[in-house]
Amino acid sequence: MINDTALIFEGGGMRASYTAPVVQALLDLDVNFPLVAGISAGASHLSNFLSRERERARRAFVDFAADPNFGNLRSFAQGRGLFNAAYIYEEATRDDGPIPYDFQSYLANPADVRIGSFNSVTGETRYWTKADLDEPAKLMRAVRASSTMPVIMPPTEIRGELHVDGAIGESGGIPLDAAEEAGFERFVIVLTQPREYVKRPPRNPRALDRMLANLPLVASATNERWHKYNATRERVRELEAAGKAWVFWPKQMMVSNQERNVARLKRNFNRGRLQILAELPQLRDFLSK
Repeated sequence: MINDTALIFEGGGMRASYTAPVVQALLDLDVNFPLVAGISAGASHLSNFLSRERERARRAFVDFAADPNFGNLRSFAQGRGLFNAAYIYEEATRDDGPIPYDFQSYLANPADVRIGSFNSVTGETRYWTKADLDEPAKLMRAVRASSTMPVIMPPTEIRGELHVDGAIGESGGIPLDAAEEAGFERFVIVLTQPREYVKRPPRNPRALDRMLANLPLVASATNERWHKYNATRERVRELEAAGKAWVFWPKQMMVSNQERNVARLKRNFNRGRLQILAELPQLRDFLSK
């Protein structure tokens, strides 16, 4: 156990195919962290890391996209989302599903968790902990909520309230705030946008307001996400410069967050694998300090 360091996974939808090899590399190093935080696709990485399912880390963001129930324009028109979240995170992860999840290994892992979602009723960011997620259905519902992209996916109900993607919350999608609030000062941070990336304001905020008229707090948070995200990335750079964070910055991201072409996802995975293999010496050095 690396007692003084938290592991943080950014979301990014199918861009996580590039960072799935980082999950595998950390598992190959056989390292454990006392706290693992993730938002959206990062919550899926979190769950696979904690259950130590190396192959599932790849399948979830590469092969699984070929599943006919994964989601498409038809499922969107039917109200199930461009990504069929109920199927992806809850039905398919059952023991008899196409991508079962080893919940007992997750429970056995001593690490605590922070999975971020956005409460559309209160406008607050909610970080779910391991104490909240002590049953398979609870864990996968939280991962689903954290991954529910506004507009293209229907909100996820938890305890009678609607939740959406934690990326529109206070951190902008990188749950560094949760780890710092837990008292950590050293971090391994896995991002899905390159170092030079700067998020811009939405081109048509009024259109988002109209599309999310029934969820006004979601609309305003989505429109304001850009400056929260950029502020968190600036904090990441400060920590990296101070030697308090090792950061994985993708260099050759080849897909968008909505990519579903398996061939492209495989190429993206392989690019990420080459990068993390090249950067393993620096990661080992940071973890050994």
